[in-house]
Amino acid sequence: MNKKANEKGFVKVALVLIILVICAYVGYKVGMPYYRYSAFKSDAKEITRIGLGEVERTKNMLLERAHELKIPIEEDAISVIRKEKTVQVNTSWKETVDFMGLYQKEFAFNIDIEE
Repeated sequence: MNKKANEKGFVKVALVLIILVICAYVGYKVGMPYYRYSAFKSDAKEITRIGLGEVERTKNMLLERAHELKIPIEEDAISVIRKEKTVQVNTSWKETVDFMGLYQKEFAFNIDIEE
C-alpha cells in the first residue's frame, strides 16, 4: 500500500509541476509584448520631452528605441506632430505571440502621447 500512495503522490507533484511550467511559459510569452509596450510608452514620453519639438529628431529617436526593444514597427507608423506648445506622438503596432506552434494570438498596441 505504501508504494501506491507514493505513486499517487508523484503523479500529483508531476502534474502540478507541469501546470506551473505551462503557466510560466504562457506568462513569459504574453508578458514580453506588454513589457515592451510599457517600456516603449515610458521612453516615448521621455523622448517627446527631450526632442525639443524637432519632429524628425524625435521620430528617429523613437524608431531607434523601438528597434532596440525589438518592436515590429516601421518609420511611417510613427506620427510626430508639433503643435503650438506641445508635441503629439501617435503610433500603433501588432505583435503575434506563438504558443509552441499550436496557437497564435495577436495583440494590438497603441500609443498616443501629448507632451
